[in-house]
Amino acid sequence: MGAGWKVFWLASAVCAAAFVAARLLVPDVVPLGYAEEAQPSWAVLTAFVLRATELAGAWVAVIALAVMLGVWLKSRTRRI
Repeated sequence: MGAGWKVFWLASAVCAAAFVAARLLVPDVVPLGYAEEAQPSWAVLTAFVLRATELAGAWVAVIALAVMLGVWLKSRTRRI
């Protein structure tokens, strides 16, 4: 169970760090899609990488939490 919680908290920290970095480094840049004014390519690529990292961290955290919930439910049903 301890390893599952480590994965969950690490993925949550990565997600939060990417979210904060995106807001600090490229606050007004849209990673994909149309913008009203031209955006520098380095800013678009940075926003894309940070958003992808944020989403990957969030999915790993959700999957780890689901697995931990499944293990907890399995251990609860064996006791009954």
